[in-house]
Amino acid sequence: MSFFKKIFSSEKKETLDKGLEKTKKTFFNKLSKAVAGKSKVDDEVLDNLEEILVSSDVGVNTTLKVIERIESRVSKDKYLGTDELNQILREEIAGLLSETNSGEDTDFVIPQNKKPYIMMVVGVNGVGKTTTIGKLAYQFKKQGLNVVLGAADTFRAAAIDQLQVWADRVDVPLVKQSMGSDPASVAFDTLKSAVTQNADVVIIDTAGRLHNKVNLMNELTKVKRVMQKVVDDAPHDVLLVLDGSTGQNAFEQAKQFTAATEVTSLAVTKLDGTAKGGVVIGISDQFQIPVKYIGVGEGIEDLQVFNKFEFVDSFFK
Repeated sequence: MSFFKKIFSSEKKETLDKGLEKTKKTFFNKLSKAVAGKSKVDDEVLDNLEEILVSSDVGVNTTLKVIERIESRVSKDKYLGTDELNQILREEIAGLLSETNSGEDTDFVIPQNKKPYIMMVVGVNGVGKTTTIGKLAYQFKKQGLNVVLGAADTFRAAAIDQLQVWADRVDVPLVKQSMGSDPASVAFDTLKSAVTQNADVVIIDTAGRLHNKVNLMNELTKVKRVMQKVVDDAPHDVLLVLDGSTGQNAFEQAKQFTAATEVTSLAVTKLDGTAKGGVVIGISDQFQIPVKYIGVGEGIEDLQVFNKFEFVDSFFK
């Protein structure tokens, strides 16, 4: 099918295939049981398929859309065989993702007309936020861009220390203050420093405490407002990091954060350690916010841009 042209290098593709292995294995084990002894796609097969998609954390609403699409194909072709189900699923999920503006990128890119390009990163503790920032810094630096990091998650000393480790590893400057400092003050200093250094990319870490959404909303609003004193249209991207291995909990976090602040892109991490990779399909469809990056391993190269064609191709390989 022309949908699936080769986009990634063989090395990147291999990493993606390996990262989705657990999800794929679980999904296809369930699928083969669902169609065992069946020659055509009937109501029972569709019911089983619905259950499989939901249990793979694709999400109920997205699952219903996929099932409806398959039902309409079955009604057109009464003799649709179960051996064709794999290809049909692949086509319909790719088609569904094509309706969102998610997953068009093939490499780490930033707009040419924004300098510095400012990313504010949000997400609860433990989702891989700091690691994602470090790996993004590495990817941008690899392209010859000047990167500055800002440690505005001042609520935890560990967050500042972890970011320092990544800044040292990638060899990029980090602007920080002591634990308990005003996050907005750190963001302000970071942007001032970035402008002075003629930086191309600024990535600012922020606290991810969801226990009080009003506090979180106020804090993020203040950080944005203070940043705009230095760069009037900052931030250019608010990236929400979600842990893919938490499945439905990732949906819940996406709901909470999109209610607290304007989220413009998503990163879904830890897909290599889980069978819940279907969450990427559901989140991409339900929130209509582009999934920009996915984490498919622990290595520094294992943060990838999310490309829907390569993702679906690996999922159904």
